[in-house]
Amino acid sequence: MSELMRPTFDLKLIEKYGGEGPRYTSYPTAPQFTDRFSTADYCMAMVESNRLPIPADLSLYVHVPFCSSPCFYCGCNRVITRSVSAGDQFLANLGRELALVAPRFDRDRLVRQLHLGGGTPTFLNVDQLRQMLLLLRKHFSFAGDAELGLEIDPRTIDPVGIRALADMGFNRLSIGVQDLEADVQQAVNRIHDTAMVGACMGAARAAGFSSISLDLIYGLPLQTTMGFARTIDTVISMRPDRIALFNYAHLPHLFKAQRRIDEKQLPTPSTKLAIFRNTLNRLLDAGYEFIGMDHFALPDDSLVRARQDGSLVRNFQGYSTHGGLDLVSFGPSAISQVGDTFAQNTRSNDEWAISLNEGQIPTARGLTRCLDDRLRGDIIERIMCTGSLNYRDIEKLYELKFRRYFANELRGLQPLAEDGLIELHSGGFRVTSNGLLFLRAIAKVFDAYLQPQTQGSGRFSRIV
Repeated sequence: MSELMRPTFDLKLIEKYGGEGPRYTSYPTAPQFTDRFSTADYCMAMVESNRLPIPADLSLYVHVPFCSSPCFYCGCNRVITRSVSAGDQFLANLGRELALVAPRFDRDRLVRQLHLGGGTPTFLNVDQLRQMLLLLRKHFSFAGDAELGLEIDPRTIDPVGIRALADMGFNRLSIGVQDLEADVQQAVNRIHDTAMVGACMGAARAAGFSSISLDLIYGLPLQTTMGFARTIDTVISMRPDRIALFNYAHLPHLFKAQRRIDEKQLPTPSTKLAIFRNTLNRLLDAGYEFIGMDHFALPDDSLVRARQDGSLVRNFQGYSTHGGLDLVSFGPSAISQVGDTFAQNTRSNDEWAISLNEGQIPTARGLTRCLDDRLRGDIIERIMCTGSLNYRDIEKLYELKFRRYFANELRGLQPLAEDGLIELHSGGFRVTSNGLLFLRAIAKVFDAYLQPQTQGSGRFSRIV
């Protein structure tokens, strides 16, 4: 990223536009999903996707819902257990779900991407992970150059295990670090040392992983600007290909584990902002490119190339280089997107298992997009991924008059332009360096579902 497009920090703009907002990993966003959507609706979407003249290839996601201990900041859907048999039972149930879903997709629809999330995928041991891949390959055809990625907890796998993952075919790794300061780790019940992270990274590089990402969180209890600067300096010295810098959202009314965090230990808003500002500048100075929101990558990374050539997309895993794929997801709470249909599994691991034992696809809720949803989702993704919008492109694709269809939204853009977040021109707009931190606020203008009463409701994380 050039100095011209380095994000700037204006406290007045942050106060005005840095409040709550969706992360737009989908549009409409998950709060709009309804339980009126049924398994039959999901099955119809799968049938229709196969009827297309050239059906989309596939992306697979598996949600492994287990952790051996709770991280207090966590908002993920997970079950705390130390039972190895829980992993065996999960694989048995996963096999049942695959048998119900996979035959609905033609075998010539290649899997281009696989991601394992959680929970903690490395809660499963190496043999169990190998069994999972065998199950997936039994039911789906994988492209020879498919991206196979997973999230790992450095406390739950060692270099021998990392090499075994590479032997299985995994080629992308995301390591959950969050913070390297001992007191912060103690406060959130996630204790590991720098050596563990370094050992995982060293083993992954030696095994030939094509991409290594580190996940960090700012806004955790006891974090300080100096302490997090030490973490960032250590991370930079490790030189991961990508860094995800997440803004901690303290929502104890939604996430039970967060009630164990002492709110008095949380950094003040000004400290939290200073941590983010210092971290962003440190990463840019170290040669990382700012992809958007919370993603950074080295200049030769595929995310940077995708942003430059316009192929960057946004999905439930964040920014991605794989657009145009149908996402088929497995495990409790996992969300699929097949064509214009979103389908989410039951959240409870027990309910998920019961449905599968009864021979039922465990759909709990979902949504089928209408034309307006698809149109607005396209616009929001362009803003989030390219930082610009060309009205004529939208007009050609959707056969409409942009200024007539979006008259209210264009009025909503005016304050953003007056405050210097965007630059309007006759055919559209581009986001300025002042606006880079506020992509979600700009995208919100085109969100037809956001109502005044949802603002400040505690449903979404803060934008900055």
